Amino acid sequence: MSTKKSRLTVADVASAANVSKATAARVLGGYGLASETARKAVLEAAERLGYQPNDLARSMSTGRSGLIGVVVGDIENAFFSLAVRGISDTARAAGLNVIISNSSEQITEEREMVSVLLRQRVAGLIVAPTDARQLDHLKSAITSGVPVVTLDRWSPDLPADAVCGDDRASAISVLQHLQGAGHRHVAYVTAMTSRSGRLAAPEDVGISAVRERIEGFLAASDQAGIPPPRQMVFTNATDDAATGRIVDKVLAESPRITALLASDSLVGARLFRALTNRGVRLPRDMSLVSWFDADWTRVTSPQISVVDQPTYLFGQRAAERLIRRLKGDTTEPLRLLIPTPLIDRGTVGPAPRCL
Repeated sequence: MSTKKSRLTVADVASAANVSKATAARVLGGYGLASETARKAVLEAAERLGYQPNDLARSMSTGRSGLIGVVVGDIENAFFSLAVRGISDTARAAGLNVIISNSSEQITEEREMVSVLLRQRVAGLIVAPTDARQLDHLKSAITSGVPVVTLDRWSPDLPADAVCGDDRASAISVLQHLQGAGHRHVAYVTAMTSRSGRLAAPEDVGISAVRERIEGFLAASDQAGIPPPRQMVFTNATDDAATGRIVDKVLAESPRITALLASDSLVGARLFRALTNRGVRLPRDMSLVSWFDADWTRVTSPQISVVDQPTYLFGQRAAERLIRRLKGDTTEPLRLLIPTPLIDRGTVGPAPRCL
């Protein structure tokens, strides 16, 4: 006769913790409500017994797994990779695992990734929405009982927590700083695509973070009486060749453009290479500010002035919000704004005289 011990169950943990099976299941499954005393007793009993959760059984009985799904725009972008680290570390500490998907900033890919994650019965989703005007797939997830937190981006039309930078205010602050150094003609450069290579209207920008940065840029330009600011927004900086063509246009602009604001770190790196390759001296000939304090911005000569985004904190806060929802928090959705100040290094100088 075999004496092999059968697999420990939730009922075993409940008995050892002196709580009901339902309470033990909620604590071990990371859903619903339980008192702190009960939670501590269950976790201590589980550790003492060496209990290992059966994720498949848990997902079948609760409709949820011990997984959270994360969909980001570009995992190769240092912003997203650091944010995902913050999410993963926080989730792991709460006993959750993370599945990471990449949308390539394409709404069709985002929809497909969300669909795949929901079929895997993820307990919740953290998503960086590609287009704030197309959110039906995220609304459907919320309606089905899966909590959603948006990362770096948000929409007032989506009933979900959001963790974002204060993008509009940061853009205004950067423009005012540049204007204080004498720069009246500043160009904003983004990888957002458009047929003309220039901005049509801010409301046509799907990524909310980019839209708010552009809105701040336009507002600060208008306030300083610089017309027409919309013509100073350059789009399509999608690779080195395209960014080089933009820099050629910028250098040929009249009146002379004396400063550039890059919409993200990848665009900033492309602008730095293009300017350097053309013999433009920073900041003597041109000033440059980039979004996000990426590693590359501190190894250039001179070091790049940046809008600091504490992206690990972005991910950490997003995971914390999602975990609160998984534990039963039903308060109104919160938009958490994280300060993103300017770090003025070596690429902002006085505006050179226009010849």
